Amino acid sequence: MNLLRPSSLCRWLACALTVCAQAAGAAEAAPPATTGSVCSSPSQQLDEQGFVPLNGIEQWVTIKGERCGNPVVLVVHGGPGNPVSMFSDGLYGPWQKDFTIVHWDQRGSGMTYGRNRPAEGEPLTVAQLRDDGIAVASYVTQHLGARKLILMGGSWGSVLGIQIAKARPDLFHAYITTAQLVNGQANLASSYAATLARAKALSDQENIAKLEALGPPPWCDPRNFGILRRVTRRYEAARTDPAPKAWWQPAALYTTAKAEADYEAGEDYSYLQFVGRKGDGMLASTDLPGLGLKFGLPVFFVQGEEDLVTTPDVARRYFDSIEAPQKDWVLLPRTGHDPNPAMRDAQFSLLKERVLPLIR
Repeated sequence: MNLLRPSSLCRWLACALTVCAQAAGAAEAAPPATTGSVCSSPSQQLDEQGFVPLNGIEQWVTIKGERCGNPVVLVVHGGPGNPVSMFSDGLYGPWQKDFTIVHWDQRGSGMTYGRNRPAEGEPLTVAQLRDDGIAVASYVTQHLGARKLILMGGSWGSVLGIQIAKARPDLFHAYITTAQLVNGQANLASSYAATLARAKALSDQENIAKLEALGPPPWCDPRNFGILRRVTRRYEAARTDPAPKAWWQPAALYTTAKAEADYEAGEDYSYLQFVGRKGDGMLASTDLPGLGLKFGLPVFFVQGEEDLVTTPDVARRYFDSIEAPQKDWVLLPRTGHDPNPAMRDAQFSLLKERVLPLIR
């Protein structure tokens, strides 16, 4: 789900949609148009970043890895509106020895938002983002000469990842999903109930009052999800191991005035599309079981035991119900909704121990 910074939450609590003025353009080295593989040998190093024409617009794609011959991981970011391309070296730099890591700033997010600012009232839809993701995967397979990719998504990206995986399982060796969002209403109800129960167990009168004032979902006020998220983040922080600060140091390309303004504006736009002005956004219509429970590829779940946003009980029921060629469930202590070392290590272990044998 949404990983909003405090500044963005404040704006939404004021019901204001910030539209930042475009600043000077950031330099980019666009990947070439693909008619064949860019890899001339398996040992070739990859370091590309730029805009690629995909599904009608130019979308930001980054590709990094030490060897063209390594398996390729396509990371589907969360939020929506929170690309992690800017943090790739801190988060996934150690993986680049064994895997090629691909990031894509989704439509309405980050660098892609800056290139294609939506018109007033222009909607963002799950189907549109799913088709974008399929276009990205198809581009990367051809561009790198890869037979298939490995798909990895978390939080909001877990919804989009499931959509992509079910629509085109032929493009992927496997799907690793983290902090799985399953059904908008079920997840909101579970998150609210678990968080209120935690507040009562702690005799936290301030947050009990805030949550009881909201009442249980569904909600029609877009501010309410942000209020709940602030409380979940506080409670999770008390019972989880944090991510190193070095993970969240953006690469220089993303620290220009324009890039920062585009990120914030895209975050705001995507958040409103997610919750909706009257509780009628993409979250409300999310119902992954409704897509069918049979998968045409292996699926591996990584779940934080302390996750108060996409709670383990809802994710586990979904996991138990699905059919896949292979599936596994990894529950992590001292891990919540947001990335931390245990979560990243579990993802890497699945890649090395469960996914690589499927490729060889």
